[in-house]
Amino acid sequence: MDYVVVKWLHILSSTLLFGTGLGSAWYMLFANVSRDVRAIAVVSKYVVIADWLFTATTAVIQPATGFYMIYLAGYPMSSRWIMWSLMLYVLAGACWLPVVWLQMRLRDMAADAARDGTPLPALYWKYFRTWVALGIPAFIAFVFIFWFMVSKPV
Repeated sequence: MDYVVVKWLHILSSTLLFGTGLGSAWYMLFANVSRDVRAIAVVSKYVVIADWLFTATTAVIQPATGFYMIYLAGYPMSSRWIMWSLMLYVLAGACWLPVVWLQMRLRDMAADAARDGTPLPALYWKYFRTWVALGIPAFIAFVFIFWFMVSKPV
């Protein structure tokens, strides 16, 4: 019973983690494509909130429940699928940490531009390109983590 509950929490939190990331990226990307400073300001504000509320919490829940399931199921930590999943999770986290910083800067610059009725500065677009570039490997890493979790190849 303990394993099933922990597995349910693990799957639920992975869904929130991946879904929030994908949804945030979608809305942030298309708000920026619109070039509407007010829309960008609103969307970036809520993307930052979603990242702290959902992504940060589930990013902690994922390894906690994952390690506990490994323990309960008796999987060796040296299993290749576990090692690959952990490495990819660290990669995704290494991408996410600067993304959070970038999102807060993007939010602040967009809010200032919307308030002042000015265009977004060149630095905004540089940060946004970096945000996109960091999101791609993080997304790919999570797709592979899902595959490793489901298939558990030896």
